[in-house]
Amino acid sequence: MGTFSLAKLPQNTLTALYGTKDDVTLFWAHHEKLCVVDRKLAFMGGLDMCFGRWDTNSHPIADAHPSNLNDIIFPGQDYNNARVYDFEDVSNWEQNKLDRTKNSRMGWSDISISLQGHIVDNLVDHFIDRWAFIWNEKYKEKDPGKYALISANAPQQEQSRDRGYGESRDRGYGDQPPYPDFGEFETPFHLRQHARRFLGDTDDEDHHDDHRRSSERPRRRMKVQVVRSCSQWSGGHDTEKSIANAYIEIINNAKHFIYIENQFFITATSSAHKPVENMIGKAIVDRIIRAHRAGEKFVIFVMMPAVPAFAGDLKSDGALGTRAIMEFQYFSINRGGNSIIECLLREGIENPADYIRFYNLRNYDRINTSEAMAQAAKDAGVSYEGARKDYDDKFERSIDDDRNQYESSRDPYERNRGGYEGERGYGGERGYGGERGYGGERGYGGERGYGGERGYEGGRGGYERGYDDHRPEREYGDRYDGGRGDDEYGRRHSGYGGGHCDENYRPGSRPDSRYEGSQGGRQHSQYERYQEAASKITDNTWDTISSCYMLNGPDLHSVPWNGSPESEIDAFVCEELYIHSKVLIADDRVVICGSANLNDRSQMGDHDSEIAVIIQDKNRVDSFMNGSPYRASAFAASLRRYLFRKHLGLIPDQRWDAANNNWTPVNQHSVNEYDWGSHADQLVEDPLSDDFLALWYKTAKANTKIFRKVFHAVPDDTVRTWDDYDKFFSEKFVLPGTEAKLAEEGYKNGKVDYGHVVKDEFPGGVEEVKEWLGRVRGTLVEMPLDFLIDVDDLAKEGLSFNNLTNKLYT
Repeated sequence: MGTFSLAKLPQNTLTALYGTKDDVTLFWAHHEKLCVVDRKLAFMGGLDMCFGRWDTNSHPIADAHPSNLNDIIFPGQDYNNARVYDFEDVSNWEQNKLDRTKNSRMGWSDISISLQGHIVDNLVDHFIDRWAFIWNEKYKEKDPGKYALISANAPQQEQSRDRGYGESRDRGYGDQPPYPDFGEFETPFHLRQHARRFLGDTDDEDHHDDHRRSSERPRRRMKVQVVRSCSQWSGGHDTEKSIANAYIEIINNAKHFIYIENQFFITATSSAHKPVENMIGKAIVDRIIRAHRAGEKFVIFVMMPAVPAFAGDLKSDGALGTRAIMEFQYFSINRGGNSIIECLLREGIENPADYIRFYNLRNYDRINTSEAMAQAAKDAGVSYEGARKDYDDKFERSIDDDRNQYESSRDPYERNRGGYEGERGYGGERGYGGERGYGGERGYGGERGYGGERGYEGGRGGYERGYDDHRPEREYGDRYDGGRGDDEYGRRHSGYGGGHCDENYRPGSRPDSRYEGSQGGRQHSQYERYQEAASKITDNTWDTISSCYMLNGPDLHSVPWNGSPESEIDAFVCEELYIHSKVLIADDRVVICGSANLNDRSQMGDHDSEIAVIIQDKNRVDSFMNGSPYRASAFAASLRRYLFRKHLGLIPDQRWDAANNNWTPVNQHSVNEYDWGSHADQLVEDPLSDDFLALWYKTAKANTKIFRKVFHAVPDDTVRTWDDYDKFFSEKFVLPGTEAKLAEEGYKNGKVDYGHVVKDEFPGGVEEVKEWLGRVRGTLVEMPLDFLIDVDDLAKEGLSFNNLTNKLYT
């Protein structure tokens, strides 16, 4: 059926065809991310509980360990690159099509928060409300007895015991008012009094619900409020879009700057911006116009992924969904007639970049395919990948044994009733909106919390080192010594970093564990044969070099490689660092963090269901804003500074196996560490200072130039047409999934594997590549707003993309 035939069908036929008729909802998803433990501790934000999400702040994208398979950090499908292959058959998590000797993973940048206190009561109420709706809809009649409603009252044994996490018994749960109608609240900051408690507008100074307050909890003066997107289909409520209202109000009221970090950026500037409906873009335009007319310095930073997390070549027919999202995003930013930048130009703002700029993240690594890998494989008679897959299989058998042991120890009644343990529940079904093709995941969308912060009380006076790093602290300024003529960066002097204090340390390695747990596997398995061979080989090659672009990282030239220069140049890889966060920070005073993307699906209320919190910390710290003294909120300022530093490479390499206080839930006795007043902190303290903005802009520009030169990374501003795309990208790379015969032909013609160095362009070989990559700082790059700008229609209409289905992509 073509587009013309489709257009002749009556509307009710189209509605039924796409699954939106009557009570059937296939378009939308339950997109919330919320975990509440014992009604006392909550985790929420953008992080999905699934494969491919765990990461460190250094984002290593190489995970090959030829000298010891037990050093693998990302087992099975946790080693994922959604730009290469989507997840498949996740019930068999050990089955992974990615070849770790050729393909990098895709780093994952995300933000979730740990919450404790009154706000957890509100999140519990929200979950009970949602569960009651789901239970009545799916289980009350269809599967009676499988599950039960959850009481608003905590179990008696829970009420009587210590609440843990630094709290004494906090509340009785016995006298709650009826659930209010979330849909009636248009503006989250002006709630009706009867709903303040339920919506989470909790303030230790103003909160009068004394019977719920713990006498032992410190008064942190933290105001936290729950906001949602929900409607009849997702929660049994009239449509509520308080997340969108919060975004718009905070943008309108911002006085100095706004920082947005989000997986998507699809928004409208007026009612003419169809089919997009959310008006966050209009709020941005209006606020910038006000600043321009008043002569105010006002800056909006927007961070988003370079490409949506779909697999495949952007030019292929299978990438229609990817291009559709990219088109809607470009139409929101700088194309199509109604975009933010076009609106600002029409208002006489000659350089909109003075007020708003867009950025992506990208990083590189080096896969350890040194001579040790080939030697161990030869001696063992098995390939590294074969042994690695056997390692994953051994891991799965160990988990199955643990599960079987647990099941056999349970009470027979508990095993058989299937209600409260060991069952998938409604989350295990496709249910609502489980279609593929949005956000690069099955269903919809997906580093631990932002970490790295220190307690907020005491401001600068309470400074202590917040990083338990193995290297001594150095000034970041060292990285700009030894300039290179007119180059903005200049490589570090040859003695920089000095290697590692522990000469035996290799990032990603741990003490010899080659035979850990091997007794549980098959005798003489591929894994065991490889491990035995590897144990007899000495290899000082590092398994990841992601520390090189972080604070105090080693000089790339000093990192050892056991192999030929040709094999080393082939080992360098690059990929976009995928931004999955959903956060807004304004004026270092207020934070919105949750599950909501910046698009219609998340913001309109009647599409995907979402949850977020607005955090206003009344604990203030001394700071600067546009050169003047400023009192910032400790939480907002530390989060914003830490994110800026991470993107700029101003935090130390984070060892995946070196835990510190920032790896634990926040509570009365343990709060996140942050190194207030350090040199790196001072560099990002004032987000409007000329020095900071120069550092930010120059870092993004330099990194962009380097990745363009070394890896031909797309998107890129020099690629304006599909012909440009072919010359810059398609003619350079063999893409994953290419037929063997075509791939071999491509290699003969000088092509390289996707994500690798185009080595024919480096007559100086690997040392020339290191000269370029050694100047990368952090992961910040400019967003290429001119990518394919001369292509008339990125996403051509058809059966899968038309006036009905385009709502899937907005």
